[in-house]
Amino acid sequence: MDITDDDMMKRHAIAYPMELGAPKFDLVPVEKEKDQMINIARLSAEQEYNRIMEIVAVLQRQAEAIKKRLDITDMVYNAKYNFKVIPGKKYYLILDNRKGIIILSPTGPNDWFTGIPEGYEYKARVVCLGDYSWMEDTTPL
Repeated sequence: MDITDDDMMKRHAIAYPMELGAPKFDLVPVEKEKDQMINIARLSAEQEYNRIMEIVAVLQRQAEAIKKRLDITDMVYNAKYNFKVIPGKKYYLILDNRKGIIILSPTGPNDWFTGIPEGYEYKARVVCLGDYSWMEDTTPL
């Protein structure tokens, strides 16, 4: 581009100095800018990754809780009992070691005057939910 003294518009439009009195012109530190950009990109990606991993951890805990509910439900429906189950009521799973069966009982170890009978083993306190699935009640006896 040919710049002359009478072409002032071109002189002020160029991105680099063309005369001795012009402001100082520095080169752009490309490597430094690349480093800054990649650090910002990594930080942003790491924050997003950590947020996703928190969501995954929550989903994993929920999946484990559902799996435990399914296991307890299977255990209850494989247990022996001869009464009508009422949703919301607490029941007790007891293993009869003599017969090798699990019994669902409306009374638990604190309700027995003599304690747990010989040959029986307390397994869990369970609650029947409204959808007739079961979950373990972990509140203290």
